[in-house]
Amino acid sequence: MELRPYQWEVIMPALEGKNIIIWLPTGSGKTRAAAYVAKRHLETVDGAKVVVLVNRVHLVTQHYEEFSRMLDRRWTITTLSGDMGPRAGFGHMARRHDLLICTAELLQKALASPEEEEHVELNAFSLLVVDECHHTHKDTVYNIILSRYLELKLQRTRPLPQVLGLTASPGTGGASTLKGAIDHVLQLCANLDTWRIMSPQDHSPQLQEHSHQPCKQYDLCHRHTQDPFGDMLKKLMDQIHDHLEMPKLRRDFGTQTYEQQVVELSQDAAEAGLLEQRVYALHLRRYNDALLIHDTVRAVDALDTLRDFYNRERATKTGVLHAERWLLALFDDYKNELARLATSGPENPKLEVLEAILQKQFRSPDSPRGIIFTRTRQSAHSLLLWLQQQPGLQTVGIRPQVLIGAGNNSQRTQMIQMTQRDQQEVIQKFRTGTLNLLVATSVAEEGLDIPQCNVVVRYGLLTNEISMVQARGRARASQSVYSFVAAQGSRELQRELTNEALEALMERAVAAVRAMDQAEYQAKIRDLQRAALVKRAVQAAQRESRQRKFLAEQVQLLCINCMVSVGYGSDLRKVEGTHHVNVNPNFSIYYNVSKQPVDISRSFKDWRPGGAISCRNCGEAWGLQIIYKSVKLPVLKVGSMLLETPQGRVRAKKWSRVPFTVPDFDYVQYAEGLAGLSLD
Repeated sequence: MELRPYQWEVIMPALEGKNIIIWLPTGSGKTRAAAYVAKRHLETVDGAKVVVLVNRVHLVTQHYEEFSRMLDRRWTITTLSGDMGPRAGFGHMARRHDLLICTAELLQKALASPEEEEHVELNAFSLLVVDECHHTHKDTVYNIILSRYLELKLQRTRPLPQVLGLTASPGTGGASTLKGAIDHVLQLCANLDTWRIMSPQDHSPQLQEHSHQPCKQYDLCHRHTQDPFGDMLKKLMDQIHDHLEMPKLRRDFGTQTYEQQVVELSQDAAEAGLLEQRVYALHLRRYNDALLIHDTVRAVDALDTLRDFYNRERATKTGVLHAERWLLALFDDYKNELARLATSGPENPKLEVLEAILQKQFRSPDSPRGIIFTRTRQSAHSLLLWLQQQPGLQTVGIRPQVLIGAGNNSQRTQMIQMTQRDQQEVIQKFRTGTLNLLVATSVAEEGLDIPQCNVVVRYGLLTNEISMVQARGRARASQSVYSFVAAQGSRELQRELTNEALEALMERAVAAVRAMDQAEYQAKIRDLQRAALVKRAVQAAQRESRQRKFLAEQVQLLCINCMVSVGYGSDLRKVEGTHHVNVNPNFSIYYNVSKQPVDISRSFKDWRPGGAISCRNCGEAWGLQIIYKSVKLPVLKVGSMLLETPQGRVRAKKWSRVPFTVPDFDYVQYAEGLAGLSLD
């Protein structure tokens, strides 16, 4: 497979063993260039071993195809991702293959694992390829792995793997000035120990020939002139506010800032033990979600989410507070009027604009293929339903499907979930043309390579410049269209215009870093690396100090909803470093388990999901039961528990931030305890 001149130009330092970042536009062959570097590395370096890191599961298969074509069966190559189920350990696979392609999380777990089968050292690899390397910042998995690399470097450990980063969008890191953007690019280079960012200089014209930039258009609509459904939702929210008796609360309903306000209110109320106030805040958030959905898609979709919420409340809550009874009655009083307004109100102007775009693009005889990007899983499903119900779109042969993240939430309806296997099937059908339109969240922004894709619509999105560049890059075919749909004068439109300016700022910042004197550049990189490691060491010390603030047996676990005490911090253990389980056999008296297992539809190495667990007293969802090896263990969501400490109540955002130490789960010890055995 021959490379193009601009690809040769950017990889030359890597062929000499230098650490570089390849900065090329989407669709211009970064992966092929990286595959060639890997091939030459395997040919020329004794005992070479390559690992290719990706940040999305569906990219594992895509990269396997590209690297396999380049390596032409001369070296052993394997893939590892979180959905593989029972498998040999990571370390075992690494020792037996020349090249691994895996999700970064799996490498991170293997680096930290004490098990010989699973464990691997970073310097067991001689080449580390980091796809979408702009994610190497702050506390991302990429940066945790590369911090380990920098520790080894400053300890003068040798040999170290060569590092090859790939990106189309280094970004500006939130900076709005050239200096700030340059600092961001330098930090990215420091994190990846980069000798230089490489982009074509001599062969830039050839890059322009092969890099198809879509034609961008702003498709703007007017706002609702009349909105009786939205007005009714706001009227109900006003009534809830009046009940709350908190006049300082803002009433900017239907915005992200309002959502943030009520989330903070619910957390503060939980810590203060104000059960009814917390319930009002939670319900206000649901109404606000409905307003956001109404603004994005249809009133009927917004009403469906509210109905689902209240139906679940009735079905799952066993202990009902006065506030909950009042809120249920309020919705019941108005649900028929809301249904009438939802079906008789005006069409969403954004949907009218979207239909016109799709009508025009999909009437083409050239077998068009497109992606609509939207913010949430809920809006993706609602848009799919709308597409399937529009008579005007059936006539142009649109065959749509959603492509959303593989997360799981046992409290949401089943439609919100999509397994990694589902993702792969949808992508494959889109490649072959069985499907010709995807409605996607950000999961499809990066790396998805469909050469025939010629229509990309960003539908009412409020994101950064990296998301804009990445989404635009999904339009790979020549004469592609990239449309931004939003209301005139909206925050979304202002943000998209800002993103265009930030993209230009990013290009200036990269050019400035490339133009630096090499000695000055290297000095800055060394200083940034030392500072990053000092900062990480301070953070680790602070984390350790926080985790030792209280003895685990001093901290009570309370149900977040009804405040009933259900155990102590000393009852908790960590399974595989992430899942927090309660190992006290008496804990089972506090919860119910659903008969149906939670549908995760992923296979895991040592466990499978059991039923959803909920508070026996009030019905609040707590998490799920897992069958780990052969024992049943209740896994708790951190958000379902309030912590009663000697200094008051706190709610932790993550289990890693609780103010006491949680030891690892000891399977042998636990199994012996269940069987009443002891080897002592």
